[in-house]
Order: sequence, then C-alpha cells, then structure tokens
Amino acid sequence: MESVLNCIKTRRSVRKYKDQAVPKELLKQIVEAGLYAASGKGKQAPVIITITNRDLITEITQVNAEIMGSPNTDTFYGAPVIILVAGSLKANDKTAFADGTLALGNMMIAAHALGLGSCWINRAKEGLSYDVYKDIFHSLGLNAEDFIGVGHLALGYPEGDLPVAAPRLPMREFYID
Repeated sequence: MESVLNCIKTRRSVRKYKDQAVPKELLKQIVEAGLYAASGKGKQAPVIITITNRDLITEITQVNAEIMGSPNTDTFYGAPVIILVAGSLKANDKTAFADGTLALGNMMIAAHALGLGSCWINRAKEGLSYDVYKDIFHSLGLNAEDFIGVGHLALGYPEGDLPVAAPRLPMREFYID
C-alpha cells in the first residue's frame, strides 16, 4: 500500500514534455488502468482514445486553444500523446462524466508509476462540438453526440524535475465515529 500512496502523493501535473515517443506498451498499460476504473453500475461507459498522430494533435491543440480563448497557445504543453476520455451518454448518462474522471485519475497515477508525466486538460466537453472531434469519433464507428467529453490527458516524458507538492490545505478531512 505504501508504494501506491507514494505514487499518489508524488504525482504532479507536468507542463513541459520531451520530444520523445512513448512506447505503445506503456500506453496500453496506462489505458488499461483507465479501463479498470470504477464506473456507475459497472457499465464501463468511458471510451479512451489515444492519439499520437502529430498532425491530429496539432489540430486538437488549435481547437483547444480557440475554446480557451487563447489562440497560438500550446494547451497540451508539447506532449507527444493526447488521451481523450469521453463518457457514454447511452450507457449511463447519470454517471458518464464522473466515470470518465475516475478513468483519467487512474491513468494519471499509472503514468506516474511508469515514469511518465501527465496533465489533465479540460475543454473536451466543448471540443466534441468541433468537426475534428466528430471526425475522430466517426473514424472509430462512434457518434460524438452519444458522448460527453470529460477531459484530455497530455502525456509524455517530463522535461525537467517534477514540482514538489504543496502542503495539503486544512479543514478537508473529517472523521465521525
């Protein structure tokens, strides 16, 4: 248990990545961690789409920057991998978003355990209304309208040291016996 807690405690968001490909075997392990996340009623509703195509990453980055209102910003910090997580509204619309967040959390911890850095990037929900996202889903035989975008995971080898965790804020844990 100590190694799991240590991994959770030392994982930090990475905002600068080496220009180095991530081996597919590591990507599969990270995705597997997401696939094993808890989900409402055990529906296993999130879909996990791993993107390593540089042109597609550039296009998604531009859309994400547009949504953020910050054109010409690298919203994925140069990560060589983007993992898009979406929750299935057909499988379980009440927990689709929460299910996807659990998958993202598992993958962030798994990435850290494998020596990779990650950073949760928002705006996937808005992204699904853009053609590039619709095209991604269509190419996989899925309809983007059946999903809610939960988040993206920027992923790769960290450039530089990981930041140190800030002290935990008080008044966040309580026990009732």
